[in-house]
Amino acid sequence: MSDPATSPGTARLDRWLFAVRLVGSRTLASQAVNGGRVHVNGERVRPARAVRAGDLVSLQRGGLAFECTVRAVPERRGPAAAARVCYEETPASAALRAAHAARMKVAGAPPPRPPGRPDKQARRHLQRLKGRI
Repeated sequence: MSDPATSPGTARLDRWLFAVRLVGSRTLASQAVNGGRVHVNGERVRPARAVRAGDLVSLQRGGLAFECTVRAVPERRGPAAAARVCYEETPASAALRAAHAARMKVAGAPPPRPPGRPDKQARRHLQRLKGRI
């Protein structure tokens, strides 16, 4: 009996995410899957889960959810144009992404920044917020 993850037309989820350029490395893909930020057909899965054409992959990137349907499984990581052919974003996901981009682009203004360098108390507060202390 052959392993379903190595049979033609399937690939490991972490390899597929990396090959279609949805994440920057296989390590990051594995961490995202293990962290529960990636679901296949509505189920929480493991990095070795085999994905096939027709599967629905949901990926949480930052504060934004990205959903796509697997159209093909590439043999290797290639150019971005070839990667875009391997998945199709759902219309709901595209609409959410467009709305998010519109919210983030408020008249082209950059995000507000503090006027200067934070003092010691403000630095400690930032470190606490980031979980470093």
